[in-house]
Amino acid sequence: MRSLPFQLATAVRFANLLELLKYGLASAAALAVDWGLLILLTTVGGLHYLMSAAISFCTGGVLVYLLSIGFVFRLRRFAEARIEFALFFVIGLVGLVLTQLILRALVDGAGLNYAVAKLPTAGIVFMFDYTLRRVILFSGPRLGPKKSAS
Repeated sequence: MRSLPFQLATAVRFANLLELLKYGLASAAALAVDWGLLILLTTVGGLHYLMSAAISFCTGGVLVYLLSIGFVFRLRRFAEARIEFALFFVIGLVGLVLTQLILRALVDGAGLNYAVAKLPTAGIVFMFDYTLRRVILFSGPRLGPKKSAS
């Protein structure tokens, strides 16, 4: 028979792994929307690709936020949704900058094809975004106004 602390530690590891897998699914859905909308707005809508990229990135960011609060994370640190969303989006923007830097280093510096370079880049940025969002937004004590006991 395993000890209670061991059983609890195993349950926590399993919950964290399940959360990571669910975040992966949410991110994959957001990436599909982002990429699809980018292509649609550029080819069918006739928008410049940078404008399309900004719109599609924001749309994907909203989707991954909604999936994160509804499907992935059980705990939410901030009582105020506007603050939570703003921090979520800022982390996403930092992830976007990180993506650009890594891609440029791998494509221009190491000479990799951009499609090949996207694979390790996406993995690194995925873990970056997940880790920051989990630590800053979706764990620990709730911040914000306390409900009064009336």
